[in-house]
Amino acid sequence: MNTVLIGIIVYILLQLLVGVYCSRRIASEDDYLLAGRSLGVGMASLSVFATWFGAETCIGAAGSVYENGLSGATVDPFGYTLCLVLMGLVFATHLWRRNLTTLADLFTQRYSAKIQNFAVLLIAPTSIMWAAAQVRAFGQVLSSASGLEVEIAIAAAALVVIVYTMYGGLLADVVTDAVQGVALIIGLLLLLVLVLEAGGGIEASVARIEPERLGFFGTSAKPGLETLEQWAIPICGSVLSQELVARVLASRSPEVARRSCVYGGLLYLAVGLIPVTIGLFGIQLLPGLNEPEQILPNLAQKYLHTFFYIIFAGALISAILSTVDSALLAASALLSHNLIVPMLKIGNDEAKVKIARLMVLASGIVAFALALNAGRVYTLVEEASAFGSAGIFTVVIFGLFTSFGGVISAGVTLAAGMLTWIVGHHVLDLATPYLVSLSVAFASYLLVGSWESMRAGNMQAGLIRAWLRSDR
Repeated sequence: MNTVLIGIIVYILLQLLVGVYCSRRIASEDDYLLAGRSLGVGMASLSVFATWFGAETCIGAAGSVYENGLSGATVDPFGYTLCLVLMGLVFATHLWRRNLTTLADLFTQRYSAKIQNFAVLLIAPTSIMWAAAQVRAFGQVLSSASGLEVEIAIAAAALVVIVYTMYGGLLADVVTDAVQGVALIIGLLLLLVLVLEAGGGIEASVARIEPERLGFFGTSAKPGLETLEQWAIPICGSVLSQELVARVLASRSPEVARRSCVYGGLLYLAVGLIPVTIGLFGIQLLPGLNEPEQILPNLAQKYLHTFFYIIFAGALISAILSTVDSALLAASALLSHNLIVPMLKIGNDEAKVKIARLMVLASGIVAFALALNAGRVYTLVEEASAFGSAGIFTVVIFGLFTSFGGVISAGVTLAAGMLTWIVGHHVLDLATPYLVSLSVAFASYLLVGSWESMRAGNMQAGLIRAWLRSDR
């Protein structure tokens, strides 16, 4: 067993110990799922940054830019930066004041328990697909460091992630975010400096880049709607994800929730540009990789001293653990808090935590199966952001900020958004399936909501007429 692999194993064991230690402080469902609603600006901002700064940025974005040039960076980091800032500026304060435990609770407050259950069936798979992307990236890192087959490395990664998440909950995630986020930033900066030195300096490295790789929208500009589609998926598809909402709800005040999302988003952009730059220059140093997603760990292994590589790989793994931890917790929260606990009428906090941990295990197994069968991390991320999110986004917009629409309009919108995206993406192979699903969702809510308002108005008029007749 090589020195690097031993170092990574030790690092992972330390992460597991953090999870076990933090589990001692978990006494209630809020402690496990929302870290006791106690996060300040610093911890919350780092947690927002670290939760999003995982596989799709470190592994996926670098690999995508390696393959496609700068156009591969549209979604990450730019699209997700806007997503985080939008949450802070528009949604965070309103969600925090609702005193929710999960996003699905909003659907119960505003519509009904049945609409909540329908929403859970749409949101939970999104979190599991997100977790699968991180598990696959974790496997890529282990494979690069150990020489194991990618499939075996993914299996090992899934086991570690499931155990870590079951024990520690959100508190362990936040604690490790603070320290390891800093370590990852330092590691990425060090790797960037060494990559530039190996390329003969920044001017020489830039001069060797093929001009077509510098086009932000690729060699040929896409039609306007296709470009809009690229941006809509990460922004509208992720701004109301349970992972991000959990950070908002875990904050100690609405102001903390708002500021932490904005600060976390800006930090995400600044740090996210480092893997993008490394992927752009990396093709000059390691051309012809069979696995483009391994460009970042391969460059680190080649140019960093063994000790620093172990630290870098450990920090990278920590970033991935942070993201997959959040995704599995999100799925667990939705399935346990919104479905199983109400169905079984459980009131005991200890039992609620046990059920949440069992749901982490079940979600992790499904995520592992998805990770094995996905072609790319980016594929999983796009699927996670787009599946069912058009309806969720639309219903939350109307439900959070207006009194327009009711149970029927919410249900029709959720179904229409999901079905339109599935048919448009997988059956009709439309160029802009997400925009179409978003348009159908908004139209559905407006039309059905108007019908509900008319029906309510007719009922009120009928009651008034009946009262007037009886008065005579």
